[in-house]
Amino acid sequence: MSGPLKGIRVVEIGTLIAAPFAARLLAEFGAEVIKIEAPETGDPLRKWRKLHEGTSLWWYLQSRNKKSICVNLKSAQGADVVKRLAADADIVIENLRPGALEKLGLGWDVLHAINPRLTMVRISGYGQTGPYRDRPGFGAIGEAMGGIRYTTGDAEGAPARVGVSLGDSLASLHGVIGALMSLLRVKTGQGDGQVVDVSLVESVFNLMESLVPEYDLLGHVRERSGGALPGIAPSNTYRTEDGGFVVIAGNSDPIFKRLMHVIGRADLADDPALARNDGRVAQSAMLDAAITAWTSHHSIDDVLAALEQAEVPSGRIYSVADIVADPHYEAREMLLKAELPGGASVKMPGIVPKLSDTPGEVRWQGPALGAHTSSVLADLGYEQSDIERLRREGAVQ
Repeated sequence: MSGPLKGIRVVEIGTLIAAPFAARLLAEFGAEVIKIEAPETGDPLRKWRKLHEGTSLWWYLQSRNKKSICVNLKSAQGADVVKRLAADADIVIENLRPGALEKLGLGWDVLHAINPRLTMVRISGYGQTGPYRDRPGFGAIGEAMGGIRYTTGDAEGAPARVGVSLGDSLASLHGVIGALMSLLRVKTGQGDGQVVDVSLVESVFNLMESLVPEYDLLGHVRERSGGALPGIAPSNTYRTEDGGFVVIAGNSDPIFKRLMHVIGRADLADDPALARNDGRVAQSAMLDAAITAWTSHHSIDDVLAALEQAEVPSGRIYSVADIVADPHYEAREMLLKAELPGGASVKMPGIVPKLSDTPGEVRWQGPALGAHTSSVLADLGYEQSDIERLRREGAVQ
């Protein structure tokens, strides 16, 4: 192991997206992540989305650098395995429904008593407290209740999904932030470990900018606005002559002036009523029409070339095919080559963020179910005869 988290042990008790993504990020920077999976079936993510020879491609990405062990948490012997893991762990990450680990005898009080240094990241739909805590919650519900879906989509259409599991991923990022803050507290001797309580709803809500004060003070409800950025102008998505779409952000005062000169509207660049954002917002429809009148008579390549020369932030809307073909992604090592079981070569996303001295790395792809059960149990002090007995009794696989 190498990386800034070398020597940190993480136990993952989670499935699908939120907890596993958080653990993956820690694993990429050197943490030893031991993923506990259910015998026989394992994490359902193994069968989600597109499969290669029976295993999800997402699985190979989401579980890279992790060790997989199969433990029956409903058995007393299986629960004992988790306790022994927690005794020497720095972080436990879980995304079961609140109270589920307590029913298994593996709640915070139990694990904290075993290891006071332990940090426990608990990701759930609504958090560990409150009137909704016992409701099932997925990322889609977090996006709906957190406010982002209401503001996503065309003004005349239904609220739209952003295309990926945003609510889960945002919860993962908040979980990692909380885990590292708690870990710092422990490692600097400021106190014991603690619970990091992450809600899917609140993780989305945390991104919603000034939504609340705008409503509370002004009674303003931010609505869907398509590709535009409400209250900031000009910033929108514009169609080009060849049927493409270009995003143009001309919303700072000097950039706005440069943009107007590019599109041949020096009159707008010099208009004192448009010198500041509040004045431009009042005439955003007119500005969008003026920009569209220019983009609609030029190809997307010509539009982007002209805007780049004028130092106006702009970009085409990328599909995954555009991403894979882009030289900047390649130069930034954001497209890594991986080898799957059977020898197939495939590109995988690279690692974020980029650390100058202790960068993250990919050591292996998502493992086979239970690939590390024997080695992990042996490291915990189980004799081979004990491991075989646990297997016979159905406590591990």
